[in-house]
Amino acid sequence: MPTAGFIYPDHAAEDDYPFAERLFGDGVALPVRHIYGTDLHAVPELLDLGSERRLAEGAALLAEHEPDSVVWACTSGSFVYEWDGAHEQVEKLAAAAGKPASSTSFAFVRAAEALSLRRVAVAASYPADVARYFVDFLAVGGIEIVSMSSEGIDTAAEVGRLSPEAVVRLAVRHDHPAADAVLIPDTAMRTLGVIPAIEEKLGKPVLTANQVTIWEGLRLAGDIPQTDRLGALFRAARPPDEDRKA
Repeated sequence: MPTAGFIYPDHAAEDDYPFAERLFGDGVALPVRHIYGTDLHAVPELLDLGSERRLAEGAALLAEHEPDSVVWACTSGSFVYEWDGAHEQVEKLAAAAGKPASSTSFAFVRAAEALSLRRVAVAASYPADVARYFVDFLAVGGIEIVSMSSEGIDTAAEVGRLSPEAVVRLAVRHDHPAADAVLIPDTAMRTLGVIPAIEEKLGKPVLTANQVTIWEGLRLAGDIPQTDRLGALFRAARPPDEDRKA
């Protein structure tokens, strides 16, 4: 049974992980452990949240589950380190956990590769200055951003209170006709239950933060189960042909 462990900041939409675990059934375990800091979407606070010390604490909390992989389940707390810094972040996490490790930011890049997505629209909940870091991160990863929108929401707690209907509207409102997919980059947003509805309205894939994070953890753990209920990524995607590290 593959076990992918997740380090999740504070509390917002972590119930997406047991939701996915129930969909996959008895063959998959997705334990989540929390680290704590401010939930403000601001660069200094995000750099602290994703620090080596905090992630080592999360890895220690996950150790009892003996995970096959560990993922830092935070997009903004990884992309604010920029490409090279985010690589160093997950390398240090892997060393602390003694397991293959990654982060949500790298999960977005690898999921886009797996679906052969080249041009995307970004529907961000963050303030614009923070969202720009994500756009720049994707660009270094070889992804063209045809549009970027920002909802300007300051805290993860506020994002976690968005209704399912609001999440669907956000995704549809910020699509772009030239985009191969819409990317929604906040693990504080509860999205797994509405991915099929979004994809039906858009007629194209949607990648959401908790969705790609779970996919990345299972990729590193060595087994990605297929399901019709978590969008195109879990229906047909094959992991990119690369060694299993961030």
